[in-house]
Amino acid sequence: MGLTAKIRTRDGWAVSHAVVTVTDMTGAQVLRAEADGEGAVRDETVLVPGAYTVIVTAVGYAPAASSAIVTASGRAEVGTVTLARQGGTELPPPGPWTIDPAHSSVAAVAQHLGISSVRGRFTEFSGAIEVAPDDGAKSRVEAVIRAASIDTGNGMRDTHLRSADFLDVERFPELTYRSTGLTPAGSDRWTVHGELSLHGVVRPVDLDLAYLGTGADPWGGTRAAFRATAELHREDFAMNYNQVVQAGIAAIGTTLRVELDIQAVQGESLPQG
Repeated sequence: MGLTAKIRTRDGWAVSHAVVTVTDMTGAQVLRAEADGEGAVRDETVLVPGAYTVIVTAVGYAPAASSAIVTASGRAEVGTVTLARQGGTELPPPGPWTIDPAHSSVAAVAQHLGISSVRGRFTEFSGAIEVAPDDGAKSRVEAVIRAASIDTGNGMRDTHLRSADFLDVERFPELTYRSTGLTPAGSDRWTVHGELSLHGVVRPVDLDLAYLGTGADPWGGTRAAFRATAELHREDFAMNYNQVVQAGIAAIGTTLRVELDIQAVQGESLPQG
């Protein structure tokens, strides 16, 4: 066998559409082969012993080049070649992903009395992610949150937050977020541009997103992990209620820091059971 190689992403996933080109020291192409569905390249062409350059390319990834020495056997064992996303940005394998609420968290933090923080979370939500195959910036995310599921650990406060003073869950039972685009912000960081519908108001909201990697789960699936943060101002969404206590200090701050810890399962639905 003349040439063997394995083409992988940084997370170890096969790049099935990779192409391997081998050139001799004069720059002339002597071999061209495509990876199979497992990202493996196997070509029977017997090469003349000597030094060669191996170039691996794939749509959406930066090219990788390395040197290879062909022995008297005529074989070139390139080994594993790792491709980085074009521009250095990383995302999970392309296709649909489903957010798993049981292993995710949607939280918000507000200042209380100017000296401490109140942390709340929404316990009921769903969402989907679509990772674009050729251009990560064209990937999409949508999420729906049930407003009445707010939980700050205090029943009286939660009832007030569900009232017309704040979320007004009777009139606006859902919060929705839909992305409009992604901008790379580092090798594993993105800025997600999108629109948040909250309390009957739709406004643009950007998320600072970190992609934490992928891995197998105990149920036979594949999971991707993300962390995202954003800052919201209550008055932008027509939630102007505030109680002023002594010295003019607001009881509840008007700025909310949103913190998202997300696990998504590869596929269009969550596993059963």
